[in-house]
Order: sequence, then structure tokens, then C-alpha cells
Amino acid sequence: MPQSAIQSSTNASFESFALDPKLLQAVKANRYTVPTEIQQRAIPEIIKGRDLLASAETGAGKTVAFVLPFLQRLLTTPPKADSRGPRVLILTPTRELAQQITDAIAKMNQFTRFTFGSITGGVPYPAQENLLRRPLDILVATPGRLMDHMRRKRVDYRRLEVFILDEADRMLDMGFVNDMILIGESLPPEHQTLLFSATLEGNVQKIARQFLKDPVKIQLAAANKPHSSISQRVHLVDNYNHKRALLTHVLEEDGLWQAIVFTATKRGADELVDDLLEQGINCAALHGDMKQNKRRFTLDRMYRGQLKVLVATDVAGRGIDVKKLSHVINFDLPRSPEDYVHRIGRTGRCGEKGIAISLVGPKDGGILAHIERYMGQKLERFTIPGFESRLPEASRKPPSRSFKPTSNRNRRSAAPAKSSQGRFSTRAASATPNSRSTATSSRGDRRPLANSTSFTGRAKTDRRKRSR
Repeated sequence: MPQSAIQSSTNASFESFALDPKLLQAVKANRYTVPTEIQQRAIPEIIKGRDLLASAETGAGKTVAFVLPFLQRLLTTPPKADSRGPRVLILTPTRELAQQITDAIAKMNQFTRFTFGSITGGVPYPAQENLLRRPLDILVATPGRLMDHMRRKRVDYRRLEVFILDEADRMLDMGFVNDMILIGESLPPEHQTLLFSATLEGNVQKIARQFLKDPVKIQLAAANKPHSSISQRVHLVDNYNHKRALLTHVLEEDGLWQAIVFTATKRGADELVDDLLEQGINCAALHGDMKQNKRRFTLDRMYRGQLKVLVATDVAGRGIDVKKLSHVINFDLPRSPEDYVHRIGRTGRCGEKGIAISLVGPKDGGILAHIERYMGQKLERFTIPGFESRLPEASRKPPSRSFKPTSNRNRRSAAPAKSSQGRFSTRAASATPNSRSTATSSRGDRRPLANSTSFTGRAKTDRRKRSR
């Protein structure tokens, strides 16, 4: 999508940043004409070497806002040490976001030729080990897999100059707080840190205080204010069959070019894809159980317009940038209102119009009410003739006082203990029961370990049955 679609409120240009001619050549080759607001405000401060704490709405162009300045730095500053390790480290929560950032680097780096690569879960270790053995200027990584390589002492940070935390709030939600801290503590004391997040509240502020030194703060949009170009709709449904029939009808409507349909579970995504394929709808699933090459193949088909519908779990909630994505459909509502904002932010990007549809079942009333409180607005109810709900909305599950979004629970269970100075303490966190009950898989996912008590109980029951 040409960046010129996002118009700025001023007459600033990329030439005004005094970028190297090779970078301006790359900007022109990618048909970027007018800097977005986040680029106008962030690029000069990053070039000055200032730490940065920034938030901007989805699709605002923040990746280019940090890629151009660090490429400028690499062009104008010699390496600090004689090593092969990265000079720039970008930490991001998911493989999809890592790939999106890597693609942006490739576009901006086409005339400068710095070496770069990514370290994520779902990719064989030998290829990544070979990458880390060679001289490397820029490394994009997910926290879990990067920690795996750090434990094996394969990453050399002696010449690191810039550390970027992208989608920091999402990394916290996913339980990567300890990894983020351990990675940050492994870096040289003198480096520039840039933190980008959809929200600058809660644990993000604590991480910022620990990592950033006198940062410039840029807050362009609240997390609960999605693009005004997104039309949000709610359709009430009575049961699963009603929901599935309504989804099929919506996907066959005129005006729907491409859509992402979000489900709550991986199994639900696979089952829904089977149902839609039987209806003749061109679709595919995307979730965390798929191998990396299959996930990449699926995304490439979506980007090229070969897929009409992508059925995904929240693994695709961020980092997916499809040019002509006309619809986002919440087949299952997310448990977190923040995830709702990021889901629907996949459409209505770069000046385009988008439609976000949520299918709300009888037990979803509390979740919907929580999302509406967070958004500060009541989402418009829509009815399609022939698909009306027989249940009045008042009969749906009301908001519960005890209802809390999943992401908040994750934050509490994943957050490390604070020291007396109010900072995170990885040592204290490692001694908590929660730290013993989670493990990092080879893909960087955090999963609960088996509960030994319940396992023992099942074993006793089995022995009793055999004794009879």
C-alpha cells in the first residue's frame, strides 16, 4: 500500500530529515512521498540518539519510523567493537511481526546492503546458528527463541548500539516479561532504546522506566481509539449453527474482497475452515500449531490475493498487513478489549475503508459490554433479513463484576515481582510458583506444565479400576 495514502497535517518531507541519499533513493523506490505523523515526530529524535517511548494507531507507519533512523546511524557511525554480533536488535512478539519488520528492512536497505536476519520459533535451529556465526548488522527476533540462542552463548552483543522493543504491550500479554528483562540486561550499558506500544499504561510504563533513559514520549492515539475509517457492526446470533450460517452469508456478500475471520481456538479455526471449504469459500487457517513454512505459505497466498478468507487465532492479531482487506470478522469475541482493537485494526489501513463485524452469542453479553466500555461507545447492532436472532439482547449473559479480560490475568501471572525500588526483579520472579508452572517451547510459546497433583489423582483412579 503506498504510504502516500496516509496524509500528514504538515508539509514535511523525507528530504527534511537529512537522510543519506541511498536511503532517500529507497524511499522513492517504494513510492513513499509524505511522512506520516509518527515518522515526522520520531525520525528526528531517533537520529539525535534520544531514547523513545511511542504509541501510534495501527497502520501509522511506525516500522519505517524506526528503520530509516537506525540505517542512517549505521551509515554514519563506525561499529563500537570488533565482533560479528548485531549492531541493532529488534524484539517483537510474533513470527508474523518479525517477518513484516524484516520485509520493511529489506525495502529500505536495498541500496545500503547491510546484513540482517531474523530469529523466530518454528524455524530449524541450524539455519539460525549459521546466521549468528556470520557478521550481522541487524537482528529481528522473538523473545523465546532469542533466549534459547543466548543460553547456548551464540549471540554476541558487544557492538550493539540500538535496542528496539516493538509491540511491547503484546510481549507483556504473552508472558515474555522475564525474557525481555534478561535480554535487556545482557546488552552493553551504552545503547539507544526505542519502545513502541499500542498503550503506554500499566506494565509498559514499568518496563519503560527500567529500559529507557530520559526518553522522548510520543503518544498519537489511545489504544481504545481505532481508525475512524472502520465501520463496526454487531450481529446477534442464537447458537453455533446460526453463527456459521450468518458468517457464510456475510462472506458471500458483494463488496467483500478479502477477510480475516478470528476464532478463539486453533481447533475452532481448523473446523471452521473445513465448513467453509464445503460451502465453496476459498479459505485457509492460520494458527500457532502450524509449521513456519506452512504459515508463511498461507500468508503469501493472502498477500497475493489468492485467498479470500483467512481464519485465524490471535496469532494473526498483529503483524498482518493485507492491502485490500475489506473485512475483519470476530467469529468468536476476544476475551481482551485490547485484542479487539488490534484485530479490527487489520482493516481500514493506510486511508482505506474497512468493516469490522462481531458475531455475538447468548453467552457473550459480558464480553461485549466490557469491549464497549473500553471503547467508550455502543457498537451498532445490525440485522440481516432471514438471519434475525430470536433471543432478545436483554436475555444474553449480563456483564459480571468479576469479569476481567484474559490479558490482565496473563499480566498478573507473568509479571515478575517488584523490588523495593518499584522495578521488575527477575530473581524474585524466578522463585514464584508461576515461573515454575510455565515453560518455553522451541517455538517460544509459553505453555503451562502438567499439573502433578491432578495427574497423580488420575493414576490412582486407574489403579483402583484395575484392582477391581
